[in-house]
Amino acid sequence: MPGFTIDKERLQDKTKLFLRVNYTTSIISLLFGALCYFFLNITQVIPFVFLAFAALNLINLLYFRVHKIILPTFNFSSIIGLIAAVVITVYSGGINSPFIFMIPLIAFGGFIYSTRYGRIYLNIIILLILLIFTQTIPELRITENYVPEASRPIFSLVSVLFSVFILGNTLGKTLLKTYNAMYSSKKALYLQVHEKENLLKEVHHRVKNNLQTVSSLLSLQSRNIDNGPMKGLLKGTQNRVIAMAMVHEMLYMRNDISHIEYKSYVQELGEYLIRSIKGNDNHVDFKIDIPDIKLGIDTAIPLGLLINEALTNALKYGIEGDKEGIISIKLQEDTEQKNCYILEIGDNGVGFPETVNYKTTKSLGLKLIHNLTRQLKGTITRDMTKKGTNYIIKFHEIKQQLSPVA
Repeated sequence: MPGFTIDKERLQDKTKLFLRVNYTTSIISLLFGALCYFFLNITQVIPFVFLAFAALNLINLLYFRVHKIILPTFNFSSIIGLIAAVVITVYSGGINSPFIFMIPLIAFGGFIYSTRYGRIYLNIIILLILLIFTQTIPELRITENYVPEASRPIFSLVSVLFSVFILGNTLGKTLLKTYNAMYSSKKALYLQVHEKENLLKEVHHRVKNNLQTVSSLLSLQSRNIDNGPMKGLLKGTQNRVIAMAMVHEMLYMRNDISHIEYKSYVQELGEYLIRSIKGNDNHVDFKIDIPDIKLGIDTAIPLGLLINEALTNALKYGIEGDKEGIISIKLQEDTEQKNCYILEIGDNGVGFPETVNYKTTKSLGLKLIHNLTRQLKGTITRDMTKKGTNYIIKFHEIKQQLSPVA
């Protein structure tokens, strides 16, 4: 799985950085300890702490090769490093010791491993620095500076170089390399996503063109048929094809290739059907109440077909001839259920008896409305309190692949 692979690579990068920093720190500690003892004339505590830290840390790193578990190795190295840094600091000048800069690096290393461990070590270090500060108060002092006066400038120089080398050459260099690699990966991923978006847009464009070709073929075929049931059947099929083509056209034209703004879709579909069935000079008042709702293609297409059937029935049978009529569509999110919507669609036409339903009628449109509602995992009820034919449809947003209408 991609997510597992990325997490594994991230852990490997952190492990490599940790091992590199600790091997480098151990070697420098050995050299620093030898320098203190043989050249700086520091013979108490400090050189032995350097040597003890280096030895324990190297043993810890070698043992990591056996158990291969980074967390205990990281924590052990961090703890002995923190103890060694605090001891060396308090015995080389306390709060004024240049070696104090090594202490915050442990918190920095903790943040590299994880935010949680970084915060833990940061809080501990803040407390330790406050305790180190207490050694400036004569009444509370329990330590002394074991660095001879003549050796203090060199000790300060080496301490600062130690901190700078660990922070800059080891941590900084590796982090910069990791950042550059991450930026390169991000750039490559962006190019791949951009290319896939363009390909997907092209797919929507071609699907739309193919559906328009089917619509044109149906239109040509209907011209060779006299007025009658067959001509109406072809016209209805053509409208269904156009309803699907509009979804792909919107996905192709918009920046968002996975969702469409449903208000504009319903507006275009409704106006097309009214012109197609009633002509340009009609008396139909088309009312839409849809907020800023975006739906995915697996929901948009069956819902669009459902709306197409309801509008077609309203225009053909509900609003007779050239009479005035009102068609209304209201779509809103269900406040009680997540990813659930409520569609109210209807007209103020002549309506039809309650005894007529999708089980008893031969009307394909009425059957499609109910089958499409089922496909949307919804329920449909007829609102008998209003004049004409009005439906209340509750449905869910579909996340899976579109299934065929049964």
